[in-house]
Parts: sequence; C-alpha cells; structure tokens
Amino acid sequence: MGLPDMHADLEPLAFLLGRWEGAGVGGYPTMESIRFGQEIVFGHNGKPFLSYVSRTWLLDEDGGRVRPLATETGYWRAQPERQVEVMLAHPTGIVEIYLGEVVFNKVELATDVVARTGTAKEYAAGRRLYGLVNGNLMWAYEMAAMGHGIQPHMSAELKKVAEFTGEES
Repeated sequence: MGLPDMHADLEPLAFLLGRWEGAGVGGYPTMESIRFGQEIVFGHNGKPFLSYVSRTWLLDEDGGRVRPLATETGYWRAQPERQVEVMLAHPTGIVEIYLGEVVFNKVELATDVVARTGTAKEYAAGRRLYGLVNGNLMWAYEMAAMGHGIQPHMSAELKKVAEFTGEES
C-alpha cells in the first residue's frame, strides 16, 4: 500500500509534515533554565487532520541526553479559511485545545480549553507559535501556570530529518 493522498483541507499545514529534530531552551519562574533536545513528528493518513507527537529530553553542557522531559501527542485539524484546531494530551494529566490560524508558513495558537486531572500541576493557558524559517521549524511556547501570568516558557529550532513516510490509519 502506498502513501495516502493528503486531504485537500490540509494544504495550509503541509509544511509541517515530516520528522523534525533539534534543540531549544526553556525556563520559567518555577524552574531552572534548561537546554533540551526535541523530536516532533507530523503525519497524516488521508483524513483532514495531522497526527502530532513531540518528545523532549534534557541536554547536558556537551549536548548529550540526560533524561526524558515532556511528551505530548495529539491532532491538528484544518478548518475553513485557514483556521486550525489542535488537541494535545500530556501524560502529566493535562489536555489542551488550541484554536488558531495558519498564515503562509506560520501557525499562531492560543488555548481555548485546558482540562487537568486532580493530580496535575496548576496550568491555566498557553500560546504557541510555529513557523518555517529558512527551511527550519521554529516554535515558541508561552504559558500561564503555578500562579504566574502568561510568559515565555520554551522555544526551539528544529531541522527536518525525514519527509513524511506514511502512517497507519
């Protein structure tokens, strides 16, 4: 079976498809500043959504992997007029729904809904920006959590290391 044809509604998000790897920085008033490595995979199965998985790990001074950090998985759903809905789930007990817009090779998102389990850390809102710059995927994430207002938390620059190769339905 060959690769599925991409659903026409996904055309504005097609620049995201593939496996991306790179490094970034993070910080927040409740944590020490860190350097992290990251892999993001965007795929599709022919339906009008992208699948999304992100994994991060702490890096040491030499760029070596120290331990896993955050993982998130979800779906990016294309909507009419270049709008997008993103649903993300985190193993820490948080689920987010983002609403946003795709403009050329840039996606701006803001949380519409945040749901937490009883044991999840306090997290109130997030904003994300993803963009293609000189062929690399750049992203930035701001959050409001642990009693603090929305402010920068993480950002990274990722290089495409594999084109989309297919995904199980």
